[in-house]
Amino acid sequence: MLGINQIKTAALLGLLSGLLVLGGYYLVGNEQGLYMGLVFAALTSFGSWYYSDRAALATYNAQPIARHESPELYDTVASLSDRAGIPMPKLFIVPTQSPNAFATGRDPEHATVAVTQGILELLSQEELEGVLAHELTHIRNHDTLTQAVAGTIAGAITFLGRILTFGALYGPVTRDNRQGGNPLGILFLIVLAPIAAALLQFAISRTREYSADLGSAEITGNPRALATALEKLEAMGRQIPMNGNPAMSALLIVNPLSTKGLLTLFRTHPPTEERIRRLLELANQKQGTPVPA
Repeated sequence: MLGINQIKTAALLGLLSGLLVLGGYYLVGNEQGLYMGLVFAALTSFGSWYYSDRAALATYNAQPIARHESPELYDTVASLSDRAGIPMPKLFIVPTQSPNAFATGRDPEHATVAVTQGILELLSQEELEGVLAHELTHIRNHDTLTQAVAGTIAGAITFLGRILTFGALYGPVTRDNRQGGNPLGILFLIVLAPIAAALLQFAISRTREYSADLGSAEITGNPRALATALEKLEAMGRQIPMNGNPAMSALLIVNPLSTKGLLTLFRTHPPTEERIRRLLELANQKQGTPVPA
């Protein structure tokens, strides 16, 4: 299953990069735009790969925490990391009462787990272990890198569209000094490309969340604990929203800003109710009890 997810993710990331290249080509109208798109895609991919952890931590003002400041948290993460078969990540605290958590980093050797002050106060020890195991699964599956690259490229598509569109409208951008660019290219970069990029980014995120939930159940052996944790996080998160760059919201374990109708296409996470249902179903299967209809 993991291999299939990796193939799907690689294909989606390829489509995101392709949007940058195609948008540049249609906007400028010749091979200059193609080269611009290729260079920009390469730069954004490398930047998000190398600096993803710093950007995410800065977004939420996360602060490093030493072992003597929270020995119980350190011991819990160390034990879960050992069960997950990955190195112990660095730990950060986000100074907010909004209960949430996220993992970041380009690989398991350069990974970080951040938890908010609110989640430490809200959850029981078993529920916190379920959340931490979820984040460690993201690290083990290299989801942290995938989400960072996807978010950066999606943001770059919108940014590049605005910059190049301004140049196309108000100055010559091609070698033959044509004023402006291809109108279809401008429309593509302003409207269609950002929407397509957002949909692809969210598709990646939703698939990864289900896999991380299953990974948490595997590591802890207690899927019910994560289910009750998600229920608490969803309810409290609506009361105390997590402030930060929306482009980074896919990293969080829950996104309290729910949407309905057509806007569900733009959810960064699958519905929390569905995640809870799957976890409870798994818990019932482990106990050998019938699953409610």
